[in-house]
Amino acid sequence: MKYISTRGNAPAKTFTEILLGGLAPDGGLYLPEQYPQVTRAELDAWRKLSYADLAFAVLSKFATDIPVADLKAIVDKTYTAAVYSNGRADSDFSQITPLRKLDDNVFILELSNGPTLAFKDMAMQLLGNLFEYALAKQNEELNIFGATSGDTGSAAEYAMRGKKGIRVFMLSPNGKMSAFQRAQMYSLQDPNIFNIAINGMFDDAQDMVKAVSNDHAFKAKYKIGTVNSINWARVSAQIVYYFKGYFAATQSNDEHVAFSVPSGNFGNICAGHIARMMGLPIGQLILATNENDVLDEFFRTGVYRPRDTRHTYETSSPSMDISKASNFERFVFDLVGRDGAKVREFWSKVDAGGSFDIKDTPYWDNLPKFDFASGKSTHQDRLKTIRELWEEYGVMVDTHTADGLKVGLEQRRPSLPLVCLETALPAKFAETIQEALGRQPERPAKLEGIENLPQRCEVMDADVEKLKAYISAHVPQ
Repeated sequence: MKYISTRGNAPAKTFTEILLGGLAPDGGLYLPEQYPQVTRAELDAWRKLSYADLAFAVLSKFATDIPVADLKAIVDKTYTAAVYSNGRADSDFSQITPLRKLDDNVFILELSNGPTLAFKDMAMQLLGNLFEYALAKQNEELNIFGATSGDTGSAAEYAMRGKKGIRVFMLSPNGKMSAFQRAQMYSLQDPNIFNIAINGMFDDAQDMVKAVSNDHAFKAKYKIGTVNSINWARVSAQIVYYFKGYFAATQSNDEHVAFSVPSGNFGNICAGHIARMMGLPIGQLILATNENDVLDEFFRTGVYRPRDTRHTYETSSPSMDISKASNFERFVFDLVGRDGAKVREFWSKVDAGGSFDIKDTPYWDNLPKFDFASGKSTHQDRLKTIRELWEEYGVMVDTHTADGLKVGLEQRRPSLPLVCLETALPAKFAETIQEALGRQPERPAKLEGIENLPQRCEVMDADVEKLKAYISAHVPQ
């Protein structure tokens, strides 16, 4: 399988050729030339598989240039109960992503039992093992560079700490994450981990990642790779749990389900879109935003209007405080019939600080066939949902999952079972849980008091040249 750029001006490459990079040379994002199709016979066979075997089956369709035995070994090393056993005492860790039933037609897919208590671990642990494998094959080193709004950073750092030949430079918005999220990242003392807090919002940090990625000479000289959701391997790994969640929520492959997905950067729900394009019977993909509702605005009005830092709100679901959704470009590429020139036209407006509108184009008429619905959730909605779930089911959810449930229950078609994707454990957002329930969330014993550990972090203005100087100073020549 070969991969092409959403902007149409980059040569096709293999899975391992794009594994260590991020943006394509033309500034676009990589996608398969065609989505692999899953037959009914394969769906029937996959229903019985363990998570690791299902991951191998799905990823085998994308990573076609990795020898089968090597890919199987990487997947088996990644998806074990030992790795995904950091969460609730009542979870069945052998399932990796247990499905929690609320009532006959409402479920929560647990994705946060990994080392950092967030769904990002589902892909990041695999990415760490893939990177180590590829670098050993090539006798190379890699300097991973990324931005986080809360969970990607810690998931990346925990996956890469101690990995041979890998350094991690992770940007985060200074003071904008929860105390637990900051502690998870900044308390790491591993010499290959570098945390940089940017004075600004997540979008400022993400813009800096793109600026460095588009400096091809610097990227090549310092062997820069990325773990943000612009990295295709991350998206492909996330496709797996849509299949697993579907199988857990249904009795046969004749049924359809709705998936509700809290969304900021569009990476998580993009994986669901691709799973549906592959043939998974998804009847509805429900996108939930917080007060930063740029994506909801698009699906309601046809206008994609990213906002600047001054118009991006700080909310109690901070990992979604994003007003430029990087992965959205992948979906738009499919929406416009994979026309790279049209994507270039749209993103030239976005990159200049503007917007684009599809309302009076054939693309707006094309949108319903992708089965998206959307809505937004506010702080008060979050508190109400957290309280109601606790009182009715004795289930505690984090703020982002609460957004997903609130919007999912509003938007789902009544005939469809609803599977809400959990994004993190409540322990990561204790302040809001305390406000909603008057009590602290439980946390794994080994993470007690993490906020009191010494923290190591460089604070920096949103200055790309200063950032490059920092990276060059910390990479041996």
